Amino acid sequence: MTHGPGEVVITGVGLAVPGASTPDALLRRTACPVTGPDPEPFDTAARIGRRGHRYKDRATRLALCAALEALRDADLLPSDGESDRPADGPADAPSDSPSDRETVMVPGDTVGVVASSNLGNLDTACLTTTAIAERSAVDLSPMSLPNASSNVIASWVAIRHGLRGPNLMLCNGPTSGLDAVHWGAALVAAGRVRRVVVVGAETHNAVVEDLLGRSAGELLDGAAALVVEGARWAEARGARGVAALGPYERRAGLTGCVEALLPDAAAPGVWFTPERYAEGPAGAVPVPRAVPRYDVTGAVGRASGALGVLQCVAAVGWLARAAATTGAEPVESAERVESAEPVEPDAGAGSGTAFGAGPGGARDPVPVSRQALITTGDDTADAVAGLLLRPTPDRSHPHPARAPLISMECSR
Repeated sequence: MTHGPGEVVITGVGLAVPGASTPDALLRRTACPVTGPDPEPFDTAARIGRRGHRYKDRATRLALCAALEALRDADLLPSDGESDRPADGPADAPSDSPSDRETVMVPGDTVGVVASSNLGNLDTACLTTTAIAERSAVDLSPMSLPNASSNVIASWVAIRHGLRGPNLMLCNGPTSGLDAVHWGAALVAAGRVRRVVVVGAETHNAVVEDLLGRSAGELLDGAAALVVEGARWAEARGARGVAALGPYERRAGLTGCVEALLPDAAAPGVWFTPERYAEGPAGAVPVPRAVPRYDVTGAVGRASGALGVLQCVAAVGWLARAAATTGAEPVESAERVESAEPVEPDAGAGSGTAFGAGPGGARDPVPVSRQALITTGDDTADAVAGLLLRPTPDRSHPHPARAPLISMECSR
């Protein structure tokens, strides 16, 4: 079975949120929010150890926890966290790497990072500028100053795991998390890397609470991560995707975004709504009322830049539950012709970029009723993003052939 160069799947997920350790648990909490005392804050030390805490802010530690879980879930790290030789290339780091540098088992330059956080290091940036204004720069600790950089989360994820592919940090408002998923997939579809860790993280503190005018209990203190990977690269190393990425849209309003993703008023199997979405009058809602709705922020708090990634993790849980409930067989996609040239993704607004089909690909065989619709953004601010998540075609093979390199790939 060959794959189109733009076919992208999710091969790993990770969560670092209170009270939900798996996609299904996140889905359950979203469907039936727990009453009573809030769950205890996520213990980052239990996952990344005390050494992983040194000189890092809370949002970065949460992101490291989620990314570590996603990489292990994708079988890119051993379950025990010890370094090993890459599966498709030479070792990236010496075997005696320190425990806080868990190097991936594939060449580091085949893995990129795209992180999303609008408020993650806001406290560090504000406290740093305040200290300089009120006293002097000499009062600043050289150990904490790097945390004031806007790309600190993406950088630390890459440093910890030896990921040398493209490294991006998005701070793009309400759509930031879903935009991060899109750009991670775009890097894979364009042949820049074989796989990308996409992570969204936010935390609450006095500075964030004051800026947003909301209490800590209303805000997310957590992170979520995905590993998005070219389907043929995943098959080449014997990994199986848990979901496939469908088309992505970015439009000026929710209705236009949904109509572009679901032509002919098709009804998806589930709808993950924007944050605290308020239903309009009959006829004004872009998705049929019979479609189940989920708002993950009701379970974990207002998530800002982490929302889109959290929604994708919850959607993975829904797809797994739907397959188990219906007993549906894995979807078999039509044969696609592999091109030597990579797909150039259209990055423009409303591009409708689809990562599930290459040039000349057959019409997608997955019915819309088995797909998850994810939307995020502010309908009043001309910024709404949407994505369809689909069941993964079954192409696993006990001894897959190694996939060839494609042009533009930054890999040995």
